[in-house]
Amino acid sequence: MTAKIVIAGSGFAGFWAAISAMRVISQENKENSIKVILISPRPNLTIRPRLYEAKLDNISPDISKQLAAVGVEYIAGEIQNIDTDAKLLTVNLANGNQTTLVYERFILATGSQLNVPPVPGFDRYGFDVDSLETAHRLETHLQTLKNKPETLARNTVVVVGGGLTGLESAAEMPARLKAILGETTEGRVFIIDSESTVGAGMGAEISPVIQQALTECGVELRAGLRVKAISHDGVTLSNGEYIESNTVVLATGVKASFLTEQIRGERDASNRIISDNYLHAQAVSNVFVAGDTVKAPTDNQGNHNLMTCQHALSLGRVAGYNAAAELLGLPLHPYSQLKYVTCLDLGAWGALYTEGWHRKIHHIKQEGKKIKQEINTKWIYPPELEKNELFAIAAPDYVIVP
Repeated sequence: MTAKIVIAGSGFAGFWAAISAMRVISQENKENSIKVILISPRPNLTIRPRLYEAKLDNISPDISKQLAAVGVEYIAGEIQNIDTDAKLLTVNLANGNQTTLVYERFILATGSQLNVPPVPGFDRYGFDVDSLETAHRLETHLQTLKNKPETLARNTVVVVGGGLTGLESAAEMPARLKAILGETTEGRVFIIDSESTVGAGMGAEISPVIQQALTECGVELRAGLRVKAISHDGVTLSNGEYIESNTVVLATGVKASFLTEQIRGERDASNRIISDNYLHAQAVSNVFVAGDTVKAPTDNQGNHNLMTCQHALSLGRVAGYNAAAELLGLPLHPYSQLKYVTCLDLGAWGALYTEGWHRKIHHIKQEGKKIKQEINTKWIYPPELEKNELFAIAAPDYVIVP
């Protein structure tokens, strides 16, 4: 009987979990004994860190070729139900049918989605760059602005949230507006951050640099405030200020996939399952968690993975290896990721590259921008390689950031 490793999700963690699992299965010559199946709505890996950009070309590459090259079976669909006691998955197939799959090991890597706060008007009038579809929706909306009468609301964009996505979206927006509305148009871009100063959540050392960069890009800062309501022509802030705007972009953080709720165990405030060092879901058997669905220690200093592709790339490799290793009776590989870097795109100003959890600045402006472009267009993309070349960079201890 062929054992099945089923992986849910084709993002950074899911893709590399599949390649990593097949790598060790191939090394042990057990391809006829263990099958790896990956399930996702489409055989694509969306480069989510690039969704704040205006141009969305080649931002969701097809991974069918790579999966086929290593022997992973792909199923187009979405998991509706996880029965961890019966080790049974109910899958809604893309063709409209429904099927069930029994697994020997299951890897949950279905990522995260925008955490929309319960504020009136957010769901109706807000835009976001959380998925390829919503990023396209925002760009389509921005392009239509040039056909509308010139008003303060038309010419103003409000970005809500001061995390990575909010900062990058805001920094990019003045140039996007000028490209659409014309260089002479008086466009305005605001960023609303609930922290005491804009960018404070990124650390005391770099927040002044972020503020300077945003200001140079033409972004107006509103710190220590929250949005109380959104209407079709503006936002009301917690201090009573009203900003006229037809474009409100939400970057209010993310929460783990709803499928985490179907797996017993402790979860954090972002709905992530808290795993052990081997990425097991601790309260159930035969289930691993990777990417944005898991909270795991990255070192012995008290640090844990963030909901970023940087961590997902490693988490997927380790989860895939361990799922296969358990079935093969091999030693498991503990997850660790000692090096952490941040590369923040700040529009026309350039980019900010830092290292370490305290975010020590190493490169800024155009030097940082070159690194950011290298990361976003090369490092994190699924490589178009053959089987053995893919396996060579799929080991659980493969270093993502040199």
